[in-house]
Amino acid sequence: MRIAVTGKAGQVVSSLLERGAAAGHEIIALGRPELDLADPASVARALEAATPNAIVSAAAYTAVDRAESDSDLAHAVNGRGAGTVAQAARTLGVPLVHISTDYVFDGTLDRPYVESDPTGPTGVYGASKLAGEQAVLAAYGDNSAVLRVAWVYSPFGANFVKTMLRLAADRDELGVVADQIGNPTSALEIADGILRVATNMVAYGSPAMRGIFHMTASGEASWADFAEAIFAASGALGGPSARVKRITTADYPTPAKRPANSRLDCGLIARMHGIALHDWPTSLETMMKRLVPDYCASEGGVLD
Repeated sequence: MRIAVTGKAGQVVSSLLERGAAAGHEIIALGRPELDLADPASVARALEAATPNAIVSAAAYTAVDRAESDSDLAHAVNGRGAGTVAQAARTLGVPLVHISTDYVFDGTLDRPYVESDPTGPTGVYGASKLAGEQAVLAAYGDNSAVLRVAWVYSPFGANFVKTMLRLAADRDELGVVADQIGNPTSALEIADGILRVATNMVAYGSPAMRGIFHMTASGEASWADFAEAIFAASGALGGPSARVKRITTADYPTPAKRPANSRLDCGLIARMHGIALHDWPTSLETMMKRLVPDYCASEGGVLD
């Protein structure tokens, strides 16, 4: 299958390029200058030229804290840009898979969120991603799947796992927030899920395979739990490790307010698409076996 993906260098896009090729798909990553989300004409031209069987809308403004002072750009990319991609997909008549986030919720529930729970983003990033969901479904809701993912890490780009490895190389102890909980999720497994959803949508016209879905690893953790697991796995592989000092959100203020509860219930995507990602400790162990040797072999312990 030929799949066009918006974006060129993000964690999900890079993972799709790797996993798509391994699964026999042709992945066409499109970004600036040929595809600029702020220029609807360029989006339409680039996607039409790609002649895809399906489109994945993965390009996004992901700087959560910077978005608080850069609201216009965040909404232009995550909100209006997502709608532009959906309109182009509608014109081409091919299924669209759009990537969203747990940050569309306010984090106040005492259980994992299901797709029908009321949204209530607490910051600009979440608000812009929610606007993108709404734009996609308004433009092309009859042939789109919105996938909410969370706490993404991978061998690519910047992410929490790589930050922990870098900091542990120079410090014996790190303060890590322990009162925010979620589902740490490998971008490589997210890519596998996206490919499955896209394949299903091309093969089947069922409305039940369209709409909003949650897709994360199973199991839950706080950031401190996640850090401890990273250091345990890294140390066992000869990589950097550090003690974790459990702190509160109040101890580590940030411009954007994060949800205290980012847990997502993934039962719907299991029923409709047959997708169930691995539990997060298993996925992390697999990832660490790849990341730690690369880290140790790289000059100065730097991972690209």
